[in-house]
Amino acid sequence: MLAQSDISNGKLQHVDVGDIKVAFSKTGEGPAVVMVHGLAEDHSSWKQVISLIKAPISIYAVDLRGHGETTAGEGNGTVEQLAADLLRFIESVTGSAICVGFSLGGVIVLEAALQRPDLVRQAIVVGTSSKVGRAAASFFEERISQAESDLPTFFQALESDTAGQIVSKHEQVQTVARQRIAAVGDAKGYINAAKAMVGLSQAPMTERLGAIQVPVHVVQGERDHYCPQKAADILLAAMPSAQLVVIPDAGHLMAVDQPEQLAAAIAKIF
Repeated sequence: MLAQSDISNGKLQHVDVGDIKVAFSKTGEGPAVVMVHGLAEDHSSWKQVISLIKAPISIYAVDLRGHGETTAGEGNGTVEQLAADLLRFIESVTGSAICVGFSLGGVIVLEAALQRPDLVRQAIVVGTSSKVGRAAASFFEERISQAESDLPTFFQALESDTAGQIVSKHEQVQTVARQRIAAVGDAKGYINAAKAMVGLSQAPMTERLGAIQVPVHVVQGERDHYCPQKAADILLAAMPSAQLVVIPDAGHLMAVDQPEQLAAAIAKIF
């Protein structure tokens, strides 16, 4: 059942999905496109990109479990659960969809495509990796520990992380960091999702990607040091039919650094 409430950036809708209430925005009319944000974000991180896409489509931007206005429920710290949330949302709201995922969101989209190619018609993954190395796993474990024990310190670290993920729009760092801190809230969703990313260090999804039956498009930031070109190369090797687009002069937060180019790259795929 859907419910609607007014918030500052327009109509936000809610739908019961399993043990959580998922918040999402909808823009436009036409075939469904579902956009899935990254760790420490919410649906509003797609706002500028969505405004630049001029196509006859319905764009649904969701808040992940425990992020933004979506409730945390009983998270089990796995990509599989987060993908199941997405698939239940698609079943309940859109029927089937092209799915666009950024970073963590891209991992979720790939897992959803593996599970239900009847629901995920195409996968567009932005700044995404199918495995997590030791250094990245240690990074996530440190952030989990901070979020569990000392939120102010965690929020300071999150602002520092944000600065490192933006390479050309430095003037937007503080604004974006505040938005991300607001999206994190009590950090339950962040902790749950970060544990899912740590899980990719123990069980990478790379070897399973060849079983994906739908078209996959990989979007990579030219100057992304958090998820570098090597990660895109691994995806392309696992999925030889996948298509690559590189966004020039963009760090990990491509939607901040180069929203126009990211929107154009995504729109060309529809």
